[in-house]
Amino acid sequence: MEHWNSTLESGFILIGILNDSLSPELLCATVTVLYMLALTSNCLLLLAITTDARLHVPMYLLLGQLSLMDLLFTSVVTPKAFMDFLLSENTISFVGCALQMFLALTLGGAEDLLLAFMAYDRYVAICHPLNYMVLMRPRVCWLMVATSWILASLSAIVYTVYTMHYPFCKAHEISHLLCEIPPLLKLACADTSIYELTVYVMGVTFLIPPLVAILASYTLILLTVLHMPSNEGRQKALVTCSSHLTVVGMFYGAATFMYVLPSSLHSPKQDNIVSVFYTIVTPALNPLIYSLRNKEVMGALRRILGRYMLWTHS
Repeated sequence: MEHWNSTLESGFILIGILNDSLSPELLCATVTVLYMLALTSNCLLLLAITTDARLHVPMYLLLGQLSLMDLLFTSVVTPKAFMDFLLSENTISFVGCALQMFLALTLGGAEDLLLAFMAYDRYVAICHPLNYMVLMRPRVCWLMVATSWILASLSAIVYTVYTMHYPFCKAHEISHLLCEIPPLLKLACADTSIYELTVYVMGVTFLIPPLVAILASYTLILLTVLHMPSNEGRQKALVTCSSHLTVVGMFYGAATFMYVLPSSLHSPKQDNIVSVFYTIVTPALNPLIYSLRNKEVMGALRRILGRYMLWTHS
């Protein structure tokens, strides 16, 4: 109890990748550029999906939710890391650490489920186009969105409460970019082996079924696309699906490394690099991957820009 009270009062010290780099100034500048790119591209994509009536369809509703999750995810981590580096102040309070963990787990879990629902959306659109507006009617889409957020937040609050109940009696230095379960458990002065096994099993349980659903959906999509008579339709389907699969590969690769591979197989430095990838790099790249190869989104952005130019000259 004394150790727990000490942690509650003093908090933790985050030793992220910016503080543990050979050229921190260059890395900080890179992170700042990526964060600004993530903010700008995700906000523009959300603006296009919200304001353009042509994009008020299930695919873009789900894509808008993905952009919102990416925007929030990177904002939970990056500004704190940036300010810590500038002010040479790396502390985070016990409550702040718990909140950051809860938000990161919620947003990561919600994105995990949402990507599976997006794969189902593409499966219905390509394999059952005549039933698309019935199977993906607005009520179903919003149910998918709500399911992603609710299940992820319930899971996150259980993980956060249980992780933070441990007494932390070692040096309160977290060798990580943010407060996450694996690096925090290394500071606990109690036996966490059973909980670590539980986290591993639940991580596999939470990640693998959506991934299997995604792979099954795209296998069926590929079989359908190969039998399409129209070359243009085949090309459009492949472009849309390749964008989604690129995002899926980046997200699940990083998540598998952090939560499925045993901790003995990765070091704090590797964890830091992977955490930068899924909290900063991926949110910056996702909207570019989806929008640059998508004629509907690019058209909506051009219309928004055109209206803005007219407004400024009027």
